[in-house]
Amino acid sequence: MIDAALLPLQRRLLQPFARRLVALGATADRITIAGFCLGVLSLPALAFGAYGLAAALIVLNRIMDGLDGAVARLSGPTDRGAFLDIALDFVFYALVPLGFALLAPAQNALPAAVLIAAFVGTGSSFLAFATLAAKRGMTATAYPAKGIHYLGGLTEGAETILLFLAMCLFPSVFPALAYGFAALCAMTTLSRWRQGWVLLAPEQISGQNAT
Repeated sequence: MIDAALLPLQRRLLQPFARRLVALGATADRITIAGFCLGVLSLPALAFGAYGLAAALIVLNRIMDGLDGAVARLSGPTDRGAFLDIALDFVFYALVPLGFALLAPAQNALPAAVLIAAFVGTGSSFLAFATLAAKRGMTATAYPAKGIHYLGGLTEGAETILLFLAMCLFPSVFPALAYGFAALCAMTTLSRWRQGWVLLAPEQISGQNAT
């Protein structure tokens, strides 16, 4: 919901660091993979109750996620980079609730499963729309620098990371946070289904072919 507003600020903050990394020979793909590896480490950190370390790893993952895009814009974006960015992000998002489930299965396993299922809904609707939007040549004006058509919603990247940090700060209320955010994800999924139903309607094809 707030990604579009935050992205310009993020780019300005990360631009100097991105220039330095490009000068050092760093590539966007390597930064993406390094950031993903840091994010993966949050899983064992959470499983052992190291909430501060897990929060730091989550923040580092997101910083790297911003840096890879900044470096890509300087050195030239690639389809492989866009693929890696989105594919690894979705895996990372599922690992955080899994870490809480491993820490306390009796308390956290069910809400973690519900949250991951909700992520499947937002992720599948996001990627399905992006695939067909690319086929039709549609672009997202609110996210012009994204490698694929970025369909927004109530629960985007910024909200998800704030959720993860809140879970690390207040682990005892993980179930409530997970169920609450899962409900918001369900609303996002329904809104994306509606947008897909409307924007990808058969009559839209005829209209586009006529122009």
